[in-house]
Amino acid sequence: MSYKLDTYDPGIQIEFRDLFKEKKLSNNEHDWEFGIRKEGHTSQDGPEGSVVLGENGFNYELSGENWGNLPEGWVYKEATAVDVDSKDRVYVFNRGTCPIVIFDSDGNIVDSWGEGIFKKPHGVTIGPGDEVFCVDNGDSTVRKFTSDGKLLMTIGEPGMESPKMSGIPFHMPTHVAVNKSNGEFYVADGYGNASVHKYSPDGKRLLTWGESGTGPGQFNIVHNIAVDSEGWVYIADRENHRIQVFDSTGKYETQWVNMSRAAAICLDNGSGQDLMYVGEYFAGIASNDIGTDLGPRVSILNLQGEILARIGRESYGDQAGRFYSPHGISVDSKGNIYVAEVSWSDYGSHMEPPRELRSMQKLVKIS
Repeated sequence: MSYKLDTYDPGIQIEFRDLFKEKKLSNNEHDWEFGIRKEGHTSQDGPEGSVVLGENGFNYELSGENWGNLPEGWVYKEATAVDVDSKDRVYVFNRGTCPIVIFDSDGNIVDSWGEGIFKKPHGVTIGPGDEVFCVDNGDSTVRKFTSDGKLLMTIGEPGMESPKMSGIPFHMPTHVAVNKSNGEFYVADGYGNASVHKYSPDGKRLLTWGESGTGPGQFNIVHNIAVDSEGWVYIADRENHRIQVFDSTGKYETQWVNMSRAAAICLDNGSGQDLMYVGEYFAGIASNDIGTDLGPRVSILNLQGEILARIGRESYGDQAGRFYSPHGISVDSKGNIYVAEVSWSDYGSHMEPPRELRSMQKLVKIS
């Protein structure tokens, strides 16, 4: 069968579209490697009510529900990032009704802002004075706000991304980390670049490092970044399945391997020791979709890179105790963990029909 493509015929257009839909559905049914499986991943396939996960004294209760009491008619669509300020207020950066929603620790809204500013919310970081750094990978900018939403600084020209893999800021940046001792901050420029940029507190670029690759100091999606009290810089090198550690000048120190796809990291010392919390994506494919210990999960490590606990052994899903794609992570003063997940981008948007999935979880620490 052949068609004359330079002739406009609505009937032929409809037939092409129908054939495409049939082919798409057929491919999904037989896509053994990259398809998304439904069987074994729904809430009906898991326990009813909350569950407790964890080990070695790091135990948490998970409800399996979306966390945060949103007003009627509001949606997250997907929560992309989360951080907690000095008052234990929880900032959820999302792609739904209102980009920044601020909750108290019980999930009640205390403030919201950001409408009409962002193209594609990606990362949020709370600074030492409760300033709010928002990374928009849709318009390739980093913006700094007061906690009530007043703009203080913009780095990058909105919509003017740099050439891909040029190392020039920015090409779809991802996250910010702030050195609390001196106010210097680092930007992970990770989707279209393979770079880390260091800035002075007033936004002057001080240095840049990184390149594409799999070797030490090279990156394959610079996705999240953190700085400890001694100035060491930690990079979630997502598609290289590792965390890399650098000094403040970008000199490579070490790497932590045997990760799944390390996407989200944060540091916390509320327990009396510095701990790294890591959100990891699923690292399997469609044929081993129910494999265990492949993520998605949360791992807790000390700063020597030793694993203290892993939270979640099962694959992705709606079930209580499971995750979809941990994309942002933070910890409050009580040791509770907040996880934001890009469940729409990675899963819900590919379902038939597409649907919004749970994307914001609170893991309640059990004493």
